[in-house]
Amino acid sequence: MPAGEGAAPIPPSRATALGVVQGPAELLPVSSSAHLTLIPWLGRWDWDRQDPELRKSFEVALHAGAAAALLIGQRRLIAAELRSLDFRKASVIGLSFVPAAVGGLAFERQIEGRLGGPASTAIGLLAGAAAMVAADRAPQRRRRERAGPLDGLALGLAQAAALAPGVSRNGATLSAARWRGFSRRHANMLSRTVALPVIVGAAVLKGVRLRKRGLPPGQRPAFAAGTAASFASTLGSQALIRLVERDSALWPYAAYRVGLASLVLGELVRRRRIERAQAAATVVIGNGKPSPAAGDAATRAAQAASGEGA
Repeated sequence: MPAGEGAAPIPPSRATALGVVQGPAELLPVSSSAHLTLIPWLGRWDWDRQDPELRKSFEVALHAGAAAALLIGQRRLIAAELRSLDFRKASVIGLSFVPAAVGGLAFERQIEGRLGGPASTAIGLLAGAAAMVAADRAPQRRRRERAGPLDGLALGLAQAAALAPGVSRNGATLSAARWRGFSRRHANMLSRTVALPVIVGAAVLKGVRLRKRGLPPGQRPAFAAGTAASFASTLGSQALIRLVERDSALWPYAAYRVGLASLVLGELVRRRRIERAQAAATVVIGNGKPSPAAGDAATRAAQAASGEGA
């Protein structure tokens, strides 16, 4: 059965907005998956009411658009890497690919089911930020030409860890490379080299799954808009790669992640306070049904809890 058959269509405007965000979030160490989760939640889009398979299929479409743009935008780098490919480079790329591929095939569904909410995503953002700041203190003594199998394995484990929402594949591989002593510039070059096969491989695999499931006709405009926006924003954001390459520290990206996580955690506390106030204000009469005044009382209590009634 097609994913999300019978579900309300995703508005193309919202699909486009998420596609626009996908490009820069994919190229910077800030976690594109976190933004795809948190923007609808912070915007109160009722995203959770959409069929889970439909949401996942939409994310696949965005990643496919980004992967296609990366193949075009990084074609010169890809050609150069293929021309200079030798056993050492192949071992680094292979060992960086295997842990992420195995982890994705074995645990992707469990991770999505248990760690896909705003709270766990915020924790992932914080954990990734801490790892980036700690790793960036390592000495800058190595060039990517010195990377070997152990470095490839470290990068692969980092990409596997990035399966957790909020961690960021780019941030995890940058942290692993810096922890292994590579300079900031060469850490970024390594991160880009090992990430592209995983991004493209994941997009192809999930695209095949989406093709098998099918897509309801009513959802196609939103998927087309989101994919096109993701492709265009990723292609147009290629300059951000050079921004990260400028031997710059990782702490600004870590600070952004901490700020976003703090916003999410604060919003979680506020919403739970409102829910408790609404529950406490519900007046129950003898037959167990709410009284006519219960709804108004709950609304006033919620406004007072959120500060709107001040």
